[in-house]
Amino acid sequence: MKILVLPGDGIGPEITGATLDVLSAVDRVLGLGLTHEVRDIGLASLASRGTTLPDDVLSAVPEADGVLLGPVSHYTYPPRAEGGINPSAELRTHFALFANVRPCRSRPDLSVLRAPMDLVIVRENTEGFYSDRNMVAGTGEFMPDPDLALSVRKVSAAACRRVARAAFELARGRRRKVTAVHKANVLKLSDGLFLREVRRAAAECPDVELEELIVDATAALLIRSPERFDVIVTTNMFGDILSDEASELSGSLGLGGSVNVGETICVAQAQHGSAPDIAGRGIANPTSLILSAAMLLAWRGRRDGDPRLVRAGAAIGAAVDRVLDDPATRTRDVGGRLGTAEFAAETCRVIERDTARTGESS
Repeated sequence: MKILVLPGDGIGPEITGATLDVLSAVDRVLGLGLTHEVRDIGLASLASRGTTLPDDVLSAVPEADGVLLGPVSHYTYPPRAEGGINPSAELRTHFALFANVRPCRSRPDLSVLRAPMDLVIVRENTEGFYSDRNMVAGTGEFMPDPDLALSVRKVSAAACRRVARAAFELARGRRRKVTAVHKANVLKLSDGLFLREVRRAAAECPDVELEELIVDATAALLIRSPERFDVIVTTNMFGDILSDEASELSGSLGLGGSVNVGETICVAQAQHGSAPDIAGRGIANPTSLILSAAMLLAWRGRRDGDPRLVRAGAAIGAAVDRVLDDPATRTRDVGGRLGTAEFAAETCRVIERDTARTGESS
């Protein structure tokens, strides 16, 4: 399996390096034959090549078996005409990565919740209120005069259909419940269209329960009754906000994995941003990107029918769980003492110990 590695900005190179260490450890134990190629994007490529996403990097994506994408500081990029392309948004739209899949599971001693959380948010990934990615030319945000700003929300039946089907398929392997989150009481046409497509997908999966909830109520119920949720499907911005809320409630935004999935391409990406204020200090928590890489391996394994990759993803997840269970081996942001490299090294040690032991007993 060949992985294209795009370290990104801020803490991106540090947590990407830590993630590669973990991938190397699971590769050594399970003999996966993993290889990777590192390419510059973001501020590094802007300085050297005049663009935050060179064309040859974009062309390399479909040639790889998966992509590992570090966080990017796109808020500080220059305008697109001056080379400032948001790599995250561009990859999602260019390759139709229609579903952003974000699991959220509460962790003992870290979660503030009274009841356990174990859910997955499946977020439409290519349109919605995100004005930088919903037009073929220009953006969906504009100012007719200096004192008026307008933004266009794009919701298409095709995009809603794809993400709804992905959510129902995922729910079939879990507790068989999908919650469609919307604001159709106000956004009657756009969220009405979203719900129409979700209901059609539900009709194709009679074995999965469909629940419909307004986004306001969902935000409250994630706190009050997180155990009621299994798979949540929603539009782009609602999914972005709710998944960050759920991750923080379950322990920390830095502890949730995330993948962007299309028909043939998967991009693993941390849920959090580039945190330039702590870049270069060796204290960033690499958990989110490590778990995202585990999801990438599992996705590829299921797609190719390779149980070794599925096992590798599970092994990484189990090792991270063990490391986080011990307060002494957590990173500083969640009350521990370890830095980025030390956390990765401890995760590698657990993988090599526990995965080898499991192999001996099987």
